[in-house]
Amino acid sequence: LSRAHSVAVLGAPFSKGQKKRGVEHGPKVIRDAGLMERLSNFDFSVHDFGDLNFQHLEEDEPYMDVKFPRTVGAANKKLSAAVRNAVSAGHTLLMLGGDHSLAVGSVSGHAQHNPDLCLIWVDAHADINTPMTSPSGNLHGQPVAFMLKELQDKMPDIPGFSWTKPFLSSRDLVYIGLRDVDPGEYQFLKSFGIQYFTMRDIDRLGIQRVMEVTFDHLLARKQRPIHLSFDIDAFDPSLAPATGTPVNGGLTYREGIYIAEEIHNTGLLSVMDMVEVNPDLGASPEAVEATATLAVDVIASSLGQTREGAHTSMDEIPPGKNDTELRL
Repeated sequence: LSRAHSVAVLGAPFSKGQKKRGVEHGPKVIRDAGLMERLSNFDFSVHDFGDLNFQHLEEDEPYMDVKFPRTVGAANKKLSAAVRNAVSAGHTLLMLGGDHSLAVGSVSGHAQHNPDLCLIWVDAHADINTPMTSPSGNLHGQPVAFMLKELQDKMPDIPGFSWTKPFLSSRDLVYIGLRDVDPGEYQFLKSFGIQYFTMRDIDRLGIQRVMEVTFDHLLARKQRPIHLSFDIDAFDPSLAPATGTPVNGGLTYREGIYIAEEIHNTGLLSVMDMVEVNPDLGASPEAVEATATLAVDVIASSLGQTREGAHTSMDEIPPGKNDTELRL
């Protein structure tokens, strides 16, 4: 369906996939930046499902250097059920994070209803480390490793994650915006033949060609639901300063909006994650607001806001002169 009939918004205020506090306030600052007002401009209905409540487990020892495995696992299990329910109720879902470890629950919940989905991952980072390759042990750098069938034999059984099994083929994934990839991750990208576009590729090809190749890769064989997982750190830190792992040389405003517009134009967007907005890390209130407003702009473009004017047409242009003047 090319126009969403209804959009559901779900907040996931969660931060234990990484070490910096504050990203759990992401849903609130994105809402405060006028999200619901922006969505009310569209001709679909909007359902705000509020924010999930996540339990923080007192006893959650690291496992193979993986931090907070049971807490992250439980949060993702809860999110997964919520996403599955929203999608099966017929909504296009917008998930507001929170850190990127939440993608495990978001994409797996989506896949339970749409097993043929494809995944577009817009991020400075590949987030495909395993516990053995991860330099930090933070789970927000590992979510894709939980999803890929090709990594099944490389993943240990991590406490908290027994509920999820790998469900995605590497050919059903495209990365856009990469510029900080760990050695183990690079190995995986190469050996599984994953389609990815670094910032250098975007410099070389231009964003239009990048999106053409992306859809050619994912949709040429058949049309299928798209899961867009958008990490705000894909953007240049000058545009999105309030985030945990900024990397210089990111997407311009126009490149990010173009990605969102093109995904909307397929008519296939089914679930979108907007993650890693961290208000505690902005140097000023202005920096936080700029980051959150940018997140809202990307969301709006993904759902059909255009740069060429109104999405509803005027039936009639009001006349500039009244009748009596026209008759003279």
